[in-house]
Amino acid sequence: MQVTKMANLRWAFQCGSWVPTQAEWALAAQCVQPEEKERIGRFVFKKDAKSAMVGRLLLRKAIADTLHIPYNDIRLARTEKGKPYLTNPVPANFARFNLNISHQGDWAVLAAEPTRQVGVDVMKIELSRGNKSVTEFLDTFQRQFTVQEMRTIKAPLTEKGQLAMFYRHWCLKESYVKALGIGIGFTLQRLDFRINTHDLSTETIVQDTQVLVDNESDESWIFEETCLDQDHCVVTACKCDEQCNRKETTGHSPCHPFVVQTINTLLSGAQTQSGEDIQYWERFCEKLEQPTGR
Repeated sequence: MQVTKMANLRWAFQCGSWVPTQAEWALAAQCVQPEEKERIGRFVFKKDAKSAMVGRLLLRKAIADTLHIPYNDIRLARTEKGKPYLTNPVPANFARFNLNISHQGDWAVLAAEPTRQVGVDVMKIELSRGNKSVTEFLDTFQRQFTVQEMRTIKAPLTEKGQLAMFYRHWCLKESYVKALGIGIGFTLQRLDFRINTHDLSTETIVQDTQVLVDNESDESWIFEETCLDQDHCVVTACKCDEQCNRKETTGHSPCHPFVVQTINTLLSGAQTQSGEDIQYWERFCEKLEQPTGR
């Protein structure tokens, strides 16, 4: 089986601006596994259905392009904690290949690594519904952050700056948990992130944030932090163990910027697994884009 030499993928898709045509939605639905198609169809709002669909297409495209497994032979499953993984046999040199997706706000993202454990998380920098102030919002998350982290989060002079720092910390924690595939049940306050570069932008990738786990520094992790636009931050967490190349975790790891994908690139080379379902498109059209008032 032919495989791509390197698989350090960082892909992003702007779901918020995607208005699917009937042909696009129908083809996308035919290219995911039937159980995933059914799950996506149960979403109440178009926004969530689009993000979930794009997430599955990102996974399948990354696997097909990297491992050259025939598209309609790709079989994905989920761990008990919900992390997607490939059930197909893979070449020995890609036995540790793993990938992760996230979608929130207007973006869906994917990160893939040939050997390192990887997790990715994207968040929109906004005040959640039902919160009257940023202070009230931050106070509801006191138990998820250490005293030092909360001090860093509240340090910016503007509310926008505080929200940006909050979501940056949230992405750091979520990317760590997702890389390990442990999900719900992990006490986030066990993680204590130390920010060294305070500002993120779309032009740079920050890699100097450090993590303490149960008050002990863990240098086996590297976190790639950047912004997709002025309203979305994203973090990719990579863990190296004894079988990995230790040079990748020295803080001088090559930067992997996110490459924006289009629906045409995601569906390029795709093979259908089922026939066209007109009712699936009609039910999609009946949905509201998102909850009213947003």
